[in-house]
Amino acid sequence: MKRWKNSPEGSNWGRFGPQDELGTLNHIGAAQRLAAAKEIREGLVFCLSLPLDIPGTVSIHPRRKPPRLQPTFLGDTPYINYPLENVAAGLQDVLSDDQVLLSTQYSTQWDSLAHVGALFDADGDGVSEAVYYNGFRAGSDIEGQTDGSVHGSFARHLSVAGMAESGVQGRGVLIDLLRAFGPERRSVGLNDLQAVMAAQQVEVRQGDIVMLRTGYAEALLDMQSAPDPAALDRFGAVLDGTDDALKRWISDSRIAAIAADNYAVENPHLTPDDCCFKLPLHHHCLFKLGMPLAELWYMRDLASALEQRGRTAVFLTAPPLRLPGAVGSPVTPIATI
Repeated sequence: MKRWKNSPEGSNWGRFGPQDELGTLNHIGAAQRLAAAKEIREGLVFCLSLPLDIPGTVSIHPRRKPPRLQPTFLGDTPYINYPLENVAAGLQDVLSDDQVLLSTQYSTQWDSLAHVGALFDADGDGVSEAVYYNGFRAGSDIEGQTDGSVHGSFARHLSVAGMAESGVQGRGVLIDLLRAFGPERRSVGLNDLQAVMAAQQVEVRQGDIVMLRTGYAEALLDMQSAPDPAALDRFGAVLDGTDDALKRWISDSRIAAIAADNYAVENPHLTPDDCCFKLPLHHHCLFKLGMPLAELWYMRDLASALEQRGRTAVFLTAPPLRLPGAVGSPVTPIATI
């Protein structure tokens, strides 16, 4: 039984069922995975993750902090290089065991459908309330703790755990905006995007994960020894979330997800004449379509290999952590060609 009376215009709410939490990942089925496997021709593997302690020396999001690794403890004893002869004489084992505190969206990551919602009158009572994809509501379905505990906020529905269970495995297609436009900041609408796709012979199919290379993550990695935040703010192409034609194309193409190598996919947009979203593409994808977005993927080596071979498609495996309640997740995407 659905939980809403009104749904946003042009949304996927109810399309995959009233309780659906996967959104456009439903476009990846057995047929799509089998077809994607045909992109493996040489067995070459590319890791599409930054080291998870990057951005490191360049702060790009003040709320998100780098990982903090430390040993696990038994009482006051840290279990790093711990000889088990301390437990029983004669044992020769030496153990190391650690734990980490990290922001799930600090580095290479997925946004779950619980990451961005909107104020919307889903129940038809004339009052807008905070809701997320497919009518899941804040408060009952997406909750936040205020007790200062390490648990932070969590989502009972729409978390990355459901994404992980689905596998997030299929055909990835690379659109190389850096090769097309260079490193300068540029807002990319549908006309630009389609021109690049035509020039690079990119074919997008239902269930594809579209990967956008702008060079941002590469610049971020290169800047670790000489940080230049001002230059980074001017670096690379971003999708124009205000382009209605682009948003219609995203809807009509039936792609499964968009993964970019920059920190927001789109250009955060807010001027006095705009109404009413700072992240209109996030609103369209996460809230209306149920389409996950990924950020800060590393694509330099893969892009070079694909360009040398005149190819644009890969077999992609990119599940998030199966962490119930998390609204984002670090990920180590693997592309195989």
